[in-house]
Parts: sequence; structure tokens; C-alpha cells
Amino acid sequence: MSQSSEEKYAAAMRELETRYAAFHQVGRKAYRPGLETIAALDAALGNPSRAFRTVHVAGTNGKGSTASLLASVLTAAGYRTGLYTSPHLVDFRERIRIDGRKISKDFTADFVGRVGSLGLDAAPSYFEVATAMAFSYFAAEKVDVAVVEVGLGGRLDSTNIITPLLSVITNISKDHTAILGDTEEAIAAEKAGIIKPGVPVVVGRAEGGVRRVFEEKAAQAGAPLIFAADNPLYTSLLGTADAVCYCGTPWGDVSSPLTGRWQHENAATVFNSLVVLSENFDIRPDAVARGFAQVGRLAGLCARWMPLRISDRDFICDTGHNPGAWQELGPRLATLHPAGKLRMVLGFVSDKNIDAMLPYMPREAEYYFVAPESDRARSAESTAAIFAAAGLRGTACGTVRAGIDAALAASSPADTIFVGGSNFTVATLLEEYI
Repeated sequence: MSQSSEEKYAAAMRELETRYAAFHQVGRKAYRPGLETIAALDAALGNPSRAFRTVHVAGTNGKGSTASLLASVLTAAGYRTGLYTSPHLVDFRERIRIDGRKISKDFTADFVGRVGSLGLDAAPSYFEVATAMAFSYFAAEKVDVAVVEVGLGGRLDSTNIITPLLSVITNISKDHTAILGDTEEAIAAEKAGIIKPGVPVVVGRAEGGVRRVFEEKAAQAGAPLIFAADNPLYTSLLGTADAVCYCGTPWGDVSSPLTGRWQHENAATVFNSLVVLSENFDIRPDAVARGFAQVGRLAGLCARWMPLRISDRDFICDTGHNPGAWQELGPRLATLHPAGKLRMVLGFVSDKNIDAMLPYMPREAEYYFVAPESDRARSAESTAAIFAAAGLRGTACGTVRAGIDAALAASSPADTIFVGGSNFTVATLLEEYI
């Protein structure tokens, strides 16, 4: 009996998860620096990475939002636009989209089987397979342009075999320090590795030594360099709980549902990037307005300060999982001022520096500590002990579902429940409660 499309896809996902090392499951052990394997894989597939124009996006925080906004605007402008991001939350196919629509299950299953029969000298990693799949899909579907998000770092990331029209680096803060370096300057040097000779580069926020790293790398490469923070290309902000309006942009007033305090930096980076991209694409004011307003539909972006209503309770989820993200998330949560109580369901993976996030955690919240569904998960008890040592107490609940259920059971209609700390924590919320 022949397998159905669903069965083939499920089998392919099992093979992908078990045969190839996945960073989102095992962490640093899956990281394979160097471009030799991905270059060989790309060549064996006919070099699909060269078949379309690209925009390359790196950075510590905000690169997913920035990549999605750019892709959304290009789609709204009428261009067939690929988008490659990572990690996924619920379904692997979230990583690879064209005009907001996920890659087909049939293409995914067929590609995994095809890679397994190539007979490469070195077995690719999970991320290398995913990257080659994205390039192959975009080439097969004849996209006009693809926005490609770096997975980790930049210089040695698998996506760095492309030569883009534009390189974008959102910002730098300490994350993945065991791999990228323990100073912001060292991390910046790795991310600056996506800068290519003569290719314009837009950097979002960079100060001091980090700024000098980008200046020196761009000068060496002869790459025109723009710092978006120097000229954000909007004159003022008007914000509500549900939207923010960027007034006075080159395309008029532009509204966005992305209301996180850090999103104004992403918007400045996107606006500056669109100016550069306008040399190759016809980007009209209506496309910018629609691309920003409909980024969820046109690019599939979710879980960036995402309000939800579950079981008659107000929820917020966010995938921010490093100190730079919590420097913005924490103060915003602390100033929510719900009529009731702020309840925080938090689960982290074991390689994250929780101590560096603690200063930003709301002091008056009620905490529910959980272990995300990942081989890299930090136990709920371990997280609870770290928070308790900082004077932040709560309940170790075990699983994500147990933590969410406990928060729901203890809540009143006036409370707000936040779910975050890891992509895996948010994934369980979206998969099991939405």
C-alpha cells in the first residue's frame, strides 16, 4: 500500500530528526562551523542558491522580525518572495515560505529522501539540510527574491554561501557565547562575516567597539555601510496596545502590529534596507503600509509579543530567550499594570545564561517554572533554584502544560499570563492551546 502525503511527511521528519544533528535539540554538539559541507551539498543539487536574488539578515535579536517585515513588504510589492527563518515553533515547514505560505509536505519529504541518496563525503547537519532545502524550493518555485535569516553567527553559518543584494545585521548582544565568543566585539566579528565585497550593509544598533568592528569589516570589503540608528527614517512614533504608527517615513505613515519596545529598532533597520532595495525593486508606499500591517499573514510571523485569549484569560507569549531580549521584555511586562496579577510561565534550555536575565524579571510576578520539550531543557527545579537565589520565587511545575494549567487554575479574569523563555515553551502553548 502506498504511503499518503501525511505519512511520507511524518517519515521524513523522523528521518530528519534522527539522522541529522539538530541544534534545536542537542545544542552545541550539532554546530558544525565551516561552509565546505553546505557548499558540496548545494553543488550536488545544481547550485540552487545561485538561482535567485537574496537579502541576508543576521543579528542577535530582531532578525526574525526584520527578515519577516522585509519579506512581507516585497510580497506586498508584487514580488514572489521566499523567506527562510529558524527555528520553527510547531511545524518544520514554518522555516521555508513563499509569500507567507509554507513549503509543501510533498516537497519536504521528497527532498529529505533525495539528500539521503546523494552519497556526500560528509553527512550534512539538520540545519544544512534545511538550508539546502530552502534554496532548492525557492529555485524550483522561481522566486524573484528570498530573504534569508542566518541561523547562528554569520561567518561560518550555512546560509553564508549566498552573495546577496543586501546584508542586514540587526544588533549585537551576548548569546551563544560558547560558540561565538564571550565579548560583544567577538560576536560582532562573527556576524560581520556576512558582509560581502561591494554589497551594501545595513546595521541596526551598534555602539563603541561593536560599531568599529562593522566599520572596519565594511571598509575592508568595500561595502557601503549604513547605521539605521543614525537615521531611523521616521520622525515620530504613535503607539497603542495593539499597534504602533511610524510617522513621516519616506512612504508616509506606516502602522505595524508589532508593538514590542525593541520593534522601533527593527523598523528603522527595515526602512533603511528598503531604501537600498529600492534600487532593484519597485517598492511603493502602499506596499510598505500593507507589508508592515499584514506581516503575520504575508510572512507568517508570530510569537513576538503576541497577545492571545485562552480560556477567557489574557495571555502574552514571546520567544525572546537571551539577555538582550529580556532587557526589553522585562520592563514592558513590569509596566503592564494588570488589574489582577502577572503570572509568568517560564522554561529555558540549559545553555542560556539565566543569571544575566534575572535583573530584568518583574519582581511582583507569580512564577511557574517548567521544562521545555527539548533534549536541551533545563529542569523546572533548576530554574526555580536560580530564580529563588535572586529572590524571585515560584512553583516548579515540570512540563509546560502543567505550568500553563497551574497558572490558569490560579488566575482571575483580571490576570495576565505570560509564556516564554524559550521557543520550545511557546511552541507548546501554540500547539496545545490554540
